[in-house]
Amino acid sequence: MTKHFLLLSFFWLAIAIDCRAQGVDSSKFPKPVVFTTQQDHENMMKQLGITQLRPGPSGDANAPNHANYDQTKANPCPVLPDVLATRKGTKITTAEQWWKQRRPEIVEDFEKEVYGRIPANVPQVSWTVKVMEREFVARTPVIVKMLQGHVDNNAYPLINVDINMMLVVPANVKGPVPVLIMFSGRPSFPAPAQPSPDEMEKINSAFKEMMIRQDPSLKMIFDKYPAYTPVTRLPGPNFFAPAVNGDSPPTEQLLAAGWGYVTIETTSIQADNGEGITRGIIGLTNKGQPRKPEDWGALRAWAWGASRGLDYLETDSLVDAKKVGIEGVSRYGKAALVTMAFDQRFAVVLVGSSGKGGATLHRRVFGEAVESLTGGGYYWMCGNYLKYGAAQSTTGAKTGCDLPVDSHELIALCAPRLTFISYGIPEKGDANWLDHKGSYMATVAAGAVFKLLGVNDIGVTNDYMKEEMPPVNTGMLEGELAWRQHDGGHTDAPNFKFFIPWASKKLNYSK
Repeated sequence: MTKHFLLLSFFWLAIAIDCRAQGVDSSKFPKPVVFTTQQDHENMMKQLGITQLRPGPSGDANAPNHANYDQTKANPCPVLPDVLATRKGTKITTAEQWWKQRRPEIVEDFEKEVYGRIPANVPQVSWTVKVMEREFVARTPVIVKMLQGHVDNNAYPLINVDINMMLVVPANVKGPVPVLIMFSGRPSFPAPAQPSPDEMEKINSAFKEMMIRQDPSLKMIFDKYPAYTPVTRLPGPNFFAPAVNGDSPPTEQLLAAGWGYVTIETTSIQADNGEGITRGIIGLTNKGQPRKPEDWGALRAWAWGASRGLDYLETDSLVDAKKVGIEGVSRYGKAALVTMAFDQRFAVVLVGSSGKGGATLHRRVFGEAVESLTGGGYYWMCGNYLKYGAAQSTTGAKTGCDLPVDSHELIALCAPRLTFISYGIPEKGDANWLDHKGSYMATVAAGAVFKLLGVNDIGVTNDYMKEEMPPVNTGMLEGELAWRQHDGGHTDAPNFKFFIPWASKKLNYSK
């Protein structure tokens, strides 16, 4: 019995039990396909007529297929698609031309070839406040709401999607506050409120009695240690702790500055793997069937989930919905940039160490490559993206140089809103694999659109081949487009002490 057969059996058993519990006749709906990651990958290759993909580079410098780290070989096609020229070659010289002509072209190319389309039949999300309480985070009193967004699955009840989200806002600030949505794992209460000592004593008395009834031999142990309490209080807020500073956790820095934050669980929207692509929100809209080449991948799905989170925030009186941002690191940095690019309601983005598929140029050959995403990371992207890693295909071999768009145009889709590109350094773990320079080049090239729309970029020319990266810890933070490479690792935490005042100033906010 194969592992895949066992997986399929358990999956169908779970669906059958869930459907019976809900009174759903599962025979009325098409059975969801359960693929392994390899099977799903092969299915997409077959749809595209691809018989062989180029393998992605190895991170091992001694491997035959090791990644390139020679800057002289990193730009096989140095001329980027012109962000300010239409497909027919018309130069874009006004904001109106950008919004009506060029921007829609770029969006279309990204949807078709890179990230995929959100389907027209994507169902509505209904938000419920599951729990609300008051807590303290460091010295800051906060209001915390545990939220769940149920996706309407009446059209296909065999797949259930509930988005998990946690909203935390400072309670010592007057009026609605800016909020930063942060992609994360399962949200948890930052400092759960708990019973008083007297209430805890009652809980322990009842708990001991219950345990002794279950196992009378425990009475001897409790009698031997009469002061022992099985249920103990968590540490309370430390009002004598040092004041929040630039080394404090980013969430504490946000609250101290009068911002709120949201943590949203990405895997409650869409699994971070290929075998889950027929479940989650992608599977729900496809009624459990495999994707077509233009269907959305996980990055676009996570971005869709963040947008649905913003839908809720627009209804919450504690939140200034015109000042909501999005943040993420690594694959979540990719998703944060995609979110900002496609949903113009977001006011600000912090893109942390995003690499290929995020802020780094696709056509650059340095560290992580297009072949890395057409291989192991294929499910982040739409199926059509696999064409650019094809060695043999009915449509011919293609590379990143054949893409009609690149990441400078993804950054440009964020203009003129606040866009902060963040990286660390390889010495601390933000690996060369991420191609920091490729992201800087994209940021430089994207600046032309920010300028066209009447705001400032990072303050250099837009000649991406000539402009050199600034020294580490140099903040290029005067414009609405910002760049800063900190001296930490694979995180954006060291840049929060720069990001928060930059964003607050640009949004004209002070607590």
